[in-house]
Amino acid sequence: MTHPRTPGRSPATVALATVLVCAVPLLAGADDRGPRTCVASWYGAPEEMLDGWPTASGEPFDPQAMTAASRDLPFGTRVRVTNAATGDEVMVRINDRGPRDTSRCIDLSRAAFEEIADTGQGLVRVSLETLGGVA
Repeated sequence: MTHPRTPGRSPATVALATVLVCAVPLLAGADDRGPRTCVASWYGAPEEMLDGWPTASGEPFDPQAMTAASRDLPFGTRVRVTNAATGDEVMVRINDRGPRDTSRCIDLSRAAFEEIADTGQGLVRVSLETLGGVA
């Protein structure tokens, strides 16, 4: 069956083309952008009871894993996150979407945040650098 606006093309072909048009610039941008500075937050506090719940990528959330949520980086992207004040750094893999607060650029798992700052801070200014694109 073809869609009336796309004569001769199946809905699956149109859907695939739409995904590729949207994804290719995002994937290309993941490696091309240099380090950027922004505010990071963390999630996975015990009272949130997120442990084991599915992330946006489908894998279970693990607050002890070195993972993070990003609104714009593809799942699987490896990112070096550096505390701008101390130079402490952690490598994370994007497996979720967020943060919801648009003043923040990345949501780190509890364990990842603890590598670069005290979770009592809640927020920290960081530098993000993508490493090798999608893992």
